Amino acid sequence: MSQFTQPPQSPHSQPQQPYGPGHTPGLRPARNGLGIAALILGLIGAVSGLIPFLFWLAGILGTIALILGLVGRGRAKRGEATNKNMATFGTVLALIALIMSVVGAVITFKAVDDAVDKLDKAASGTSASAKPKPGGDKGDKAGKGEEKAKPADDKAGKEEEPTGEALEAGDSAVYDDDLTVTVGDATKYSPTPYAAGHTKGNNAYQVAVVIENAGKKKFDSALVTVEGRAGKDGVDAEQIFDAKVGAGFTGTILPGKKVTVLYAFDAPADAKNLTVEVSPDFTYDSTQWDLKL
Repeated sequence: MSQFTQPPQSPHSQPQQPYGPGHTPGLRPARNGLGIAALILGLIGAVSGLIPFLFWLAGILGTIALILGLVGRGRAKRGEATNKNMATFGTVLALIALIMSVVGAVITFKAVDDAVDKLDKAASGTSASAKPKPGGDKGDKAGKGEEKAKPADDKAGKEEEPTGEALEAGDSAVYDDDLTVTVGDATKYSPTPYAAGHTKGNNAYQVAVVIENAGKKKFDSALVTVEGRAGKDGVDAEQIFDAKVGAGFTGTILPGKKVTVLYAFDAPADAKNLTVEVSPDFTYDSTQWDLKL
């Protein structure tokens, strides 16, 4: 017998596999990681861009996603990856995130610049923060939630001194920059079942607040605040948010234009009066109206 004779092998034995399961000799696994990462980061960056204050996050994620998406597309062209469409979509989302980042930065810096200007004016005493002067037509009420704001007579308005007393329904408060605020009568309001802020057993009242810009500069109404207190003890009257009330002032009021917004307040059943306080923004003195219920 030759010394080179191999021992007999079992008929059921399998030859050893030099490669793992599912691996084809001579082919590398697809490198799809960059395309997936580009899609995820691009999506997060685009969503972040919807919030102007998060422009910095949208810019960072958009930049990274753009680089990963372009590299992922290059791999797909060379046959190293199989998710070319995913990498392309991630690149598109990255570009959207970058565009929204620029827009958000402009909006944020503009808002900060406006706020700084108002603070500077308030500090220098040149802002329209002087106390309002009562004016308007008391007979012109907003009984059904419709109020017509009439600026006070120019001569009378400049001669009257601030009284520090609450105005009545239909009165107008005219500021130094000719911004006019008018509050109408408080009328009964019936909240819907989905209203927020109404307590069972209390009464709900609707009030029309009108802001007219009779000045020469546009007025940003985003910072207007309207609060209510009810009864002789001045208990806070919770604001009611419903389908037609509670949205508040938004946007810009151009010179010569006016905006009417409806508010509703929740008051105890025995309350005889409702005090409504309106502040155009932090550079203006607030004004109060004493409304009979």
